[in-house]
Amino acid sequence: MLADASLKEADYAVAVFEGLGIPRDRLILERLSRNTFENAEFSKRLVMPKPGERWLLVTSAFHMPRSIGIFRKVGFAVEPCPVDWRVAGRADLTHFFVYSAEGLQHMDLAMREWMGLFAYWLTGKTSELFPGPVGHEDGTHAATMR
Repeated sequence: MLADASLKEADYAVAVFEGLGIPRDRLILERLSRNTFENAEFSKRLVMPKPGERWLLVTSAFHMPRSIGIFRKVGFAVEPCPVDWRVAGRADLTHFFVYSAEGLQHMDLAMREWMGLFAYWLTGKTSELFPGPVGHEDGTHAATMR
């Protein structure tokens, strides 16, 4: 076995947050989910968000559209806080990969997310094919993150 199956993403996140100086007792961990939809449902049940509270959804930028759509669908109003950007800026518009495998890795990641967006929309796990950063099903709007 290459990895310890008892460890979850939440366990790795604890180490990152503690390394950033956030005390362990300030963290609420959801360790039961097997996918993003379950994560949204279980997180909402775990924290029971109240009106007026501010919750940030921190995930990879490429995964944010599907994630934000799912959290909206389960009725958990969150503000997107994308991380792990895979682009460096305008210079990437004219960047050509030296090795085709590098470009194919990027394409593979993009296709996986596009197929996930389509599958989640088709199965009703999100109400929008490509959820944007603002606007919730309850009519509220998320603040712009900078």
